[in-house]
This record gives sequence, C-alpha cells and structure tokens, in this order.
Amino acid sequence: MSLCINPFCPNPENPENDNHRFCQSCGSQLLLEDRYRVMRLLSDKTSFGKIYEVYTRSTPKILKVLKEHLNDHSKAVELFQKEANVLSQLNHQGIPQIDGYFQYQTSTGIKLHCLVMEKIDGVNLAEWLQQQSYQPISEKQAIAWLKQLAEILNIVHSQGWFHRDIKPANIMLRNNGQLVLIDFGTARDATHTYLAKLGEGNRITAVFSAGYTAPEQASGQAVPQSDFFSLGRTFVYLLTAQYPLKFYNAREDVLNWRSSANISPKFADFLDNLMAKKAADRPQTSEIILQKLIQLEQITIPKTTQSSSRLSRAITFGSLLLLGGMLSYGLYQLPKLSSVHHNKIEHLQIDKTLNSHSSYVKTLAITPNGQTLLSGSSDKNIKIWNLADGSLIRTISGHRSGVIAVAISPDGQTLVSSSNDQTIKIWNFATGELIHTLYGHEGAVWSIAITPSGQTLVSGSGDKTIKLWNLKTGQLIKTLTSHSSSVMSLAISPDGKTLVSGSNDKTIKIWNLETGELMKTITGHYDAVIALAISRNGQTLVSSSNDKTIKIWNLTTGELIKTLTGHNAEVFSVAISPDGKTLASGSGDTTIKLWNLNDGKLIKTLTGHTTTVYSVVFSPDSQTLVSGSSDRSIKIWRMKQ
Repeated sequence: MSLCINPFCPNPENPENDNHRFCQSCGSQLLLEDRYRVMRLLSDKTSFGKIYEVYTRSTPKILKVLKEHLNDHSKAVELFQKEANVLSQLNHQGIPQIDGYFQYQTSTGIKLHCLVMEKIDGVNLAEWLQQQSYQPISEKQAIAWLKQLAEILNIVHSQGWFHRDIKPANIMLRNNGQLVLIDFGTARDATHTYLAKLGEGNRITAVFSAGYTAPEQASGQAVPQSDFFSLGRTFVYLLTAQYPLKFYNAREDVLNWRSSANISPKFADFLDNLMAKKAADRPQTSEIILQKLIQLEQITIPKTTQSSSRLSRAITFGSLLLLGGMLSYGLYQLPKLSSVHHNKIEHLQIDKTLNSHSSYVKTLAITPNGQTLLSGSSDKNIKIWNLADGSLIRTISGHRSGVIAVAISPDGQTLVSSSNDQTIKIWNFATGELIHTLYGHEGAVWSIAITPSGQTLVSGSGDKTIKLWNLKTGQLIKTLTSHSSSVMSLAISPDGKTLVSGSNDKTIKIWNLETGELMKTITGHYDAVIALAISRNGQTLVSSSNDKTIKIWNLTTGELIKTLTGHNAEVFSVAISPDGKTLASGSGDTTIKLWNLNDGKLIKTLTGHTTTVYSVVFSPDSQTLVSGSSDRSIKIWRMKQ
C-alpha cells in the first residue's frame, strides 16, 4: 500500500494509490524526492513528528515528518533540521545512519520537513531475550555489550546530546552482532524544552519508561548521566530476564536484584554504580564507564596459556621484573630493541599537564620551530601555549561550536581551525586576528591539512566531500567527491603531490593533489578510518580506525604492510615522529601506545589520561610528545633518563 503523508488528505490510505505517483484522493506526490514510497505509519504518538516506514526501491527506511502545526515555529524547524545534521555526524555502526533531509510540498502547498534514516535489520534486545526462552545473558556477554553501548553513548554525548530512553526495546542487535541504539526522537532535549515554552506542555510529558527511567528524568530534569541509569537497569533485565521493577522494595527504596544474577560482586557493584539514585554519584562520562569495563574484563577473563608463556620467556631473560607494570607485552619486547632512539623513547614520561580547556581537547598542532603548541577543544576555543614551560599565551574564540581540527602553515604565520559549526577559520597566528571564515561545507569539518608549499588548504567534512582552498585568499579551488560517508581524516605527502583521505565508509582514498584525480582506493579496515599519518620520507602511510586497529601501508603501492593490535577501543589519533622511527597512537581506552614503525613492535604504553585520548603530536625534534584528551587536559611527555 502507498500512503499519502498530506496531513489534510481525506483518505491517505486509499487502496487505489498503489502503482500511482500521485494520491488518488488529494493529488499529492506519493513518490517523495522521486525515491521514497511511504508504506505504513509506525507512530503518531509524539507531539513533534510522525514516523513512517518507506521504501527506496526494495530497501526499507524510516521517515520522520515534522508535524505541520510546527512549520510556523522557526525554532522548531531549526531544531528538526539540526537533528538531521547532528545525526549525520554521528557516524557509527551503532547509530542509525541518516539517508537525507528534504522538504516535501503537498498538492495544497503545505510544506513538510522530512528526515529519512536507516532501518535496522534485526531484533531488539527485548525480542532477542524472548527468542532465547528468557535465558539470562552471561557476565562476559554483558561486558561486551556494555562496551559497545558505552562507545555509542560516548559519540552521542560528545555532540552535546543524550538519548533519554534507553531500554531493551530501543537497542537493536544487527545480524553481525553489533548493537544499535535506536529511537533518537527523544534525544532532542532542547526541542522538548522549546515545545513546552510554546504552550505545547499539556501535550508533552517527560520521557518515561517505567523501570528504566532515572529519578531526575522522571521529574523532567534529564542529564547525560540519566542514560547511564537506564543502561544499568537494562542490564539488570538482561542478566536476570526479569523486569527491573520486580526487584524494587518501595518500603526501603532499594532494588534487590543481585541475588537473581549469576555475576561477580565487582560487576554487580559496577551496575549499582550506574543506577545510583543521584546523578552525581554515577560515572560522569562514558569514557569512565569504558575504562571500568576494560578493568572488569581483565579481572573476569582467565589468564591464557599465552600469558604464562610470556612470563616464562621473560624470566629466562634473567630479569626479576620487579616493576608492577612489567606484565605488558610491549615491555617484554624491549630487550629485543637495539636502537638508541627507542632506548630513549622508553623513558618518555609526563613532564607537564595543562588544564585550561573546559571541555574535550580534540586536536593539537606544534609550530614548525617547535616552540609553540596549539590546542582546539569542544569548548569552542583555540589555545596557544609555550611548549617549553607550558604557559598559556593566548585564547582565540570565534567558532559557534566545538573546534575539531587545527593546523599551522609551514611558515608558522597562519593558523587554521575547523569546527562542528561547518566553517573553517583562518587566523593570523601572531596576533590571533581572524582573516577569513570559509563557508561551503554542509556538515562538520572533521579534518584539515595544509600543503608543504603553504598555498593550499584541504578540508574534509561530514558532507562526504573534500574541498581545496587557496589559503591566502580563502577562495574555493576544487571539490573532490568519491567517499560515500563523512571524510574523517586527511594527510598530505611531504612532496605535496599526494592527498590521502580516510572516511566513515571504511575506505582510504589516494588522490593526485595537483589534478584532483582519484588514483587508488584502499580497503582493509572494517570500520571508520579516523586518523592518518604519512612518514617524512613519503613512503609509509599509517591509518587508525574505530575497529581498534592501526594499519601500516606502502603509500606508493597501497599494499598493507602490517596491522597493529593492542588497543581496547577506537584509535582516534596517530602520529609519526619526524625521525621516522616511532609511531604514537591515542585511543578511547585512555592510553597512548608507542610503536617501532619499522617492525610494528610495541615499545611502551603511556598511561596518565583518565578518558579518551583524541590527539597526539610529536615535536619537530622527536623528543617531545603532546596528547589531548576528553578529560580536558593536555599532557606533555618528554625524554627522561
């Protein structure tokens, strides 16, 4: 059946609509955007929009339509469009992907705002548990699933959103085992507040799912930590196969669930912490949850025979291994490293911690002379630091949303920044004066790079495009299109002839920078390619991904040389030391790893950050490493004997 979405159609389910392009009752277009045919109404219960199932050819999708009475409220329309924009930036296999936003006009001239997104194939966890004859999941399975969901929430929360309705029915299980958080219609807390101000409050209640909703959210005061409460209650259900409120003792105001779950006391403590009555008593970020889950995973998974063999092998080296940290794989390999450089690298230690940003530190750069550090943050600010003593030189403000990337020109005179606000800004580095604001991208500008000549700026965006700009004038030179999803990372070869791009479409593309010709597409990662780096000799390309791996490639041939594994979460950043010997990687597992670039061996794991490491960068002399994290700090690591 073809449905008409005209809200004033006298018979939207007219059976004669099938095989017609126009509604046989009102004359409105049935094939939306010449692509989508509406098959059935799924929900009309919210005050904000209607939800339909649509098909494009044989592929089912979900259509959301803003209710017509809100068309005259510019703020409501703006927020609906913002949802499309923000969700288009939440590119993760655990979040439904956006297919498109458009305006549809009925035969009577009414414009409807429409959002189409992926329909997930699979069952939700409530249905899945029913299929399993209500057999509770194991602790191992619970930890694995919680890690997936914490990673998803990390992405959602980092964009300033929170879900507000996490429960088994809103978590889908793809056929490949990946969990997907669905129903982001409740995620727009700003929209909910705005509608209440419009006088829609009598038709709006706080989002509430009995048994899963946090106390503060039930009172209409949801915060990001409300999602963590719901997450805990969800896993009480999965671990006991019983509705959470069954365990509630109203007299004592406690949830007596632990005796019904076959799990360790430490894991039960962790879940109780997620469900703490006060939001302030719960973990404050999803990164903290991930960190605790990794620790729990290490406790609950038995030591393998491989670990035993490593211990035996270490003892034969004649070392007593008295240091507690000596049980890492990297340190077992250290006696095999003969390079003087790597004997120094192993002594890299925290020299200074810089705390000035009020939100996540997403990006870092060091000036060519090695004297100055630049940092960009989700707090919308860029900060300039004296790298030697860590003193703050200047704070630059101007972006309307978080700063995602910064770059410095080869002559050290021009600073470039990009942001979630879809703009690129060019600044005078010495004075902090704004020179140009570049518009043109229709999504967050995730990555920027400047050619060695200093003449061309390259940008990659959530709109799937790469743009080349004249750095001096700010004029757009060319737009490159080939990626099918957000362009997350860019790197330019030292000779300035080759551009490499990494995308959420899981591919790496190699371009002729002079002509814009696509020369090669490299595949190998099974998730988004987040970061790229090219060695100074131009021979080696390094990529990192949401799939938790790092891959080393021959840049000329595109051949995979080696895959590095060891991180327990997404690898958000990679950097190659200017001397070409060391690779540094920063991850969502809170660590930085140092690798021998030549043989791929792990040299050392640096710990000190408490949450995700978003950026790492080497100084020009390869003696200093700087890292930025969602714990809001910047750490400067230096060689110490």
